[in-house]
Amino acid sequence: MVSKKWLKVVKRLHQKKYRNEESLFFVEGIKTVKELLATQLPLEKLLVTQEHRDAFNTYEFDIISKEDLAKISALRTPPGVLAVFRMPFKTEVEEKGWIVALDDVRDPGNLGTIIRLCDWFGVTQLVCSQATVDCYNPKVLQATMGSIARIAITYLDLPNFLSQTKATVYGAFMEGDVVYQKELPASGVLVMGNEANGVSESVAKHISQKISIPQFGKATAESLNVATATAILLNEIRRG
Repeated sequence: MVSKKWLKVVKRLHQKKYRNEESLFFVEGIKTVKELLATQLPLEKLLVTQEHRDAFNTYEFDIISKEDLAKISALRTPPGVLAVFRMPFKTEVEEKGWIVALDDVRDPGNLGTIIRLCDWFGVTQLVCSQATVDCYNPKVLQATMGSIARIAITYLDLPNFLSQTKATVYGAFMEGDVVYQKELPASGVLVMGNEANGVSESVAKHISQKISIPQFGKATAESLNVATATAILLNEIRRG
């Protein structure tokens, strides 16, 4: 059975402060846990309820009761499997191919979806401003569906990074050039802005080309969701 120590550890990992101090994070769900178990991320602890033990019989795990899992889970309905992993070592941003840069994206669901989109479209580098939501937030991890292990995510001073990169920097703006009329290169940086305020002034000054997604309907929507816009722009980038 799981020890009280690990129940306390997981409970603390709900907070960013302790995740960073311990360099640990946790994920839940059979599919997500199995995806991360198949990667190089070091597993620290695997907790499984009795009904799911056969699905993990090739791994070492502790049995946890449904009652104890409910106390430490980040979900209203715990899926019966929880794993604690060690965060990957921080590395320098590898400037090749396309890089997605996020300027203060705050919604966990948006970040999680963008991480999945990077995985789908073969973008291996994601750079985030310091105010962007933590990629190891349990809600972000739930939305990534395991893609977190395949994307190198770096938090940094975004204006400083953009001022030094040799790549062409594209930014998503309402008033930018229509992306369908642009010839996009094989590499570059795509900057996506905050949900409410878009790209900040401090970041905008380092953007070489502003691009936009045109509105065709007569709807009065002010803008697209940032994750939806990222999907459209990455599709255009890969379409060539």
